[in-house]
Amino acid sequence: MRNPFSRRGHAAVALGAVAALALGACSGGVAGGEDAATEDEGPIRLGMLAPFSGSEAAFGPYMENGAQMAIDEINEDGGVLDRDLELVTEDDACDATSATAAANKLITAGIVASVGGYCSGATLPTLPIFADAGVPMVIPAANSNQLVEADENGVFLINGTGDQQAQAALEWAQKQGAQRLALVDDNTDYSADLAAAVAEQAAETDIEIVLEESVTAGESDYSANVNSILSADPDMVYWTGYYQEGGLIAAQLAAAGYAGELLVADGTVDAKFAEIAGAAAQGVEGTFTQTPDMLEGAEDWIAQYEERYGEGPGPYSTQAYDAVRVVAEGIEAAGGTESEALIEAIQNIDGLELFSGPLKFTEEGTLSAGGFAIVEVGPEGDFVLLDDLQG
Repeated sequence: MRNPFSRRGHAAVALGAVAALALGACSGGVAGGEDAATEDEGPIRLGMLAPFSGSEAAFGPYMENGAQMAIDEINEDGGVLDRDLELVTEDDACDATSATAAANKLITAGIVASVGGYCSGATLPTLPIFADAGVPMVIPAANSNQLVEADENGVFLINGTGDQQAQAALEWAQKQGAQRLALVDDNTDYSADLAAAVAEQAAETDIEIVLEESVTAGESDYSANVNSILSADPDMVYWTGYYQEGGLIAAQLAAAGYAGELLVADGTVDAKFAEIAGAAAQGVEGTFTQTPDMLEGAEDWIAQYEERYGEGPGPYSTQAYDAVRVVAEGIEAAGGTESEALIEAIQNIDGLELFSGPLKFTEEGTLSAGGFAIVEVGPEGDFVLLDDLQG
């Protein structure tokens, strides 16, 4: 895997607090699962569902690596409540059926909190499973509005929501002077939800939605969709699906003579997009949450990651790192892992420094600020920061 970002520092962020977890030592009871979750001894287990197989398999290791870094740092500092943390991972393959089975495996393994969730369509059916087991979820990547609308107890998102990403996309479109916007999704919950959010918010702007098109994921020929896009004559296309189909559509749009702007959503912001799109990737822009690669002060964390894994941190490695830290902070504040106390403690976290900034959750368990930025494909095929949308 390659580092999909460049080292461009823009916003000044003090990340000393990121690396320095002030986790004291005291005792506390536990409850909520088997084994470690029902004992006061042994490691406290955190579960992670992520795609380690299937079309989105590139993201699973990024997330696992980030989470494991946080766990190792916390354990080296004495653990939480005098106990080590332990990460238990399961492959959800970005598939709802696989995710349901994998979530039940994590419950059986005795996890006290979940720090996973990449594909929204795979994460959504796991919400009631974890809620019924009293396991709070700190979701590092999945961000469909449906995750919020499900209104399950103990669900927290540390990635911006679909509404917040839609707001960033429209802000960028207006900044670019786009007036005719085409929305193309891949029919997944995440993608369709994001496209719908853009369409709804566009009604409050001077941007006209000239096309709402859905493609069938897994195909290789999208010429019919490309013809629909060209017929709509947009000056910007916003692709809200994942990189596999996004790369093919970008290449086929360019081959068909599309000369307008192509903006992609965070599910496509990966170096593999450029590998698939080829020359058509140049100039493609994306909506994405801030990463340490884009922030001053994150060089040490990146260097540690590279030294440990032999490559740079990929998408959602930092969010997974922060998800573990949020849970650790919650356990510390709750004095244990009893479900309701832990959920309340996570809800009340105020000011914990994450890569995205000081943490404060809304009543719905979403970030009080979205933090989406605009990235673009650079000369080497990596996505680099283009505009932080801060002014």
